[in-house]
Amino acid sequence: MAEEKQLEALIQGCLNGDRRSQQLVYKMFYGKMKAVCLRYTRDADQAMDVLQEGFIKVFQNLDRYTGTGSFEGWIRRIMVNLSIDRFRKSKQDHVLLEDYAGIENAGDDTEADDEDEEEYDFKPHQIIEAMQQLSPAYRTVFNLYVYENYTHQDIADALGISVGTSKSNFAKARKNMKKLLLKNQGIRL
Repeated sequence: MAEEKQLEALIQGCLNGDRRSQQLVYKMFYGKMKAVCLRYTRDADQAMDVLQEGFIKVFQNLDRYTGTGSFEGWIRRIMVNLSIDRFRKSKQDHVLLEDYAGIENAGDDTEADDEDEEEYDFKPHQIIEAMQQLSPAYRTVFNLYVYENYTHQDIADALGISVGTSKSNFAKARKNMKKLLLKNQGIRL
């Protein structure tokens, strides 16, 4: 309860233009939001660009925060929407249906599906590094489906693609993520 009161005071300080309150809000949510941005970008520099732009939007639009729902969730939605907007703006540069050239096709499509897969214990940084190697289209669809709980229809609407393309990109993203994670562990398929 004390944390909620402190956060409310910080939000009010930000609304009043208090730089110290803005700095504290930034520090409070920096780590979590950086992780969100890293999932949608190719590298740490791009993630920092999105993060900085996102926090500018947070502070510019803070008067729109109604207090319903979590403040962290509201900030997260801004970061995700900014990532989606960046994807849409550069979509013509992305290949939506083909594998990214940097990912090798190890094996063929006759591999066993998920039912006989072993369980692996990957660290969060390994997963983020693998995600950053996916094409922007695969990475975006994967994140929206897995982390943001979007349906394929929601993804299609948000990105301006078909539901089939969303499903295809998700399946290929999963397959490529697995290949990248196993390759980075020195495990061959």
